[in-house]
Amino acid sequence: MANKNATLRAPDWCLLWSHPLHFLSLGMGTGLAPTAPGTVGSLLGFPLFWLLMGLPVWQQHASLLVLFLLGIWCCHVTGKALGVSDHGAIVWDEVVAMAWVLVSVPVGLAWGLAAFGLFRLFDIWKPFPIAWVDARVKGGLGVMLDDVLAAAMAIAVLQVAKGYFDGLP
Repeated sequence: MANKNATLRAPDWCLLWSHPLHFLSLGMGTGLAPTAPGTVGSLLGFPLFWLLMGLPVWQQHASLLVLFLLGIWCCHVTGKALGVSDHGAIVWDEVVAMAWVLVSVPVGLAWGLAAFGLFRLFDIWKPFPIAWVDARVKGGLGVMLDDVLAAAMAIAVLQVAKGYFDGLP
């Protein structure tokens, strides 16, 4: 939704480099992808996960909480600069949420692909309560929160799958 008092601005490389918060919220440039920037931004969750995976699990989650809180701020600032609260080029929410899904499942190619696919499915489909939050919570919190809910749904499905596969002989 556009802010009535803001001038609409197209995201570009100049905006990306104009402020560190824009650099983060635009996913270090992945949000400028001409097609499916949310999907491209989600891929950046993998390197973030790889940076965190050597830490104890509680530190991984604490780091992601800090990045979530930072995301509220940076997505809010970039949304104001673009004149659109949740512009498609703002992908920091996908980056952090995707990394959270990855820290919640076993390490492996199949789990990583399943995590990516399920997270993107829930982020795009937006079943309840994701669509409800997306429609009602605005600003940086709204940008970040709907993706965290999509991540939580993906994690729930993956945990059920993990329980099933762990029980196989």
